[in-house]
Amino acid sequence: MKVVKDISMPIRPAGDGMGENIGPGAWADRSDTPDLTYHGEPKIIPMRVAPGFSVASEDPDPRGMVAVGFDGHVGGTIVDIWVDKAEPQVRYYELETVGTHRRVLLPVGFCRVVASAGEVRVKAIAGRHFEGVPGTKHPDQVTLLEEDRIAGYYGGGFLYADPSRQDPGL
Repeated sequence: MKVVKDISMPIRPAGDGMGENIGPGAWADRSDTPDLTYHGEPKIIPMRVAPGFSVASEDPDPRGMVAVGFDGHVGGTIVDIWVDKAEPQVRYYELETVGTHRRVLLPVGFCRVVASAGEVRVKAIAGRHFEGVPGTKHPDQVTLLEEDRIAGYYGGGFLYADPSRQDPGL
């Protein structure tokens, strides 16, 4: 009798799944170099080293606000805003985590600023998960590979951050 592996079975993560490069947390192995502007400079940088960039007076400035996970727990405090110099827009919020005081990035597409509450809310992960966000090698730039791994971590959180998210939807 020939045994055939059932490829219809779902891939189950060995650990928490959020940093294992599977399912919604998967990333592409892009170049471990920063995306560059036409002039050869890193394209995405923090405002602290981006002269000429500021938050419009009519918009809320998230710096100083807390980052809150889906569980209502604080994961860190927003300390800077990362901008795209080639397409002037905000790409990331940089936060300092509560426990280890690591600096990690939060893609703006994964959060919502609630100025009235002084919070940046994240549905993808719990407060404790901010400690596990992949970091950057350089404090003032992010590589293409790092961007994919960071986005993969938050994307993976939508399925793997809480066991109840893996239950059948019906």
